[in-house]
Amino acid sequence: MYLQHMFGLLYHPKSEWDSIKRENHTLGHIYLTHLLFLAAIPPFALLVGTTQFGWSFVGKEFYYLSMESALPLAFGFYGALLVGIFLLAYSVFWMEKTFGAEASLERCLLFTTFMSTPMFLSGLIAIVPILWLDVFVVLAAVGYTIYLMYAGVPIFMNIPEERGFIFATSILTVGLCLLVGLMAMTVIAWSVGFAPQIVGN
Repeated sequence: MYLQHMFGLLYHPKSEWDSIKRENHTLGHIYLTHLLFLAAIPPFALLVGTTQFGWSFVGKEFYYLSMESALPLAFGFYGALLVGIFLLAYSVFWMEKTFGAEASLERCLLFTTFMSTPMFLSGLIAIVPILWLDVFVVLAAVGYTIYLMYAGVPIFMNIPEERGFIFATSILTVGLCLLVGLMAMTVIAWSVGFAPQIVGN
């Protein structure tokens, strides 16, 4: 079912959002069947890419991370993604009544999960950790995620498109704040001894 929705969002997002909004799931079911697997893609790909294939800025010199330093970072990144998606879903749940929508926290989590799927899947490119290529792929995924959000909010939340546009913009703002918070936590983690250790090139 999830794969069907995922491909549907790629080819006909508006009608697929209409189909997704009819489904009912618990928080646990969403995590167990969707999020636990999706959120593992970027950390796992980064772990493999940076320890086995090396990191490169232009595709010439490759730098490797030690497994001892990369493993805690991967687990930390995984946990941050799971928490971040929940916080974003809770923010949507908290804001919805302001825009005239009524959806449960479970439905808000379902929405943010499907909306973020392109970004999770784009994490696969980290297996080939060449900076310019990764940035290009991730930016394309971010662009499509934003499109899915703006297309999906009015449909999923049953509100007019004008109100949906403002709601989606608010969600985008919260998402950017969460990203800045994640970056700040990363800097703090690195400063207290969790910085990646380069083992050679």
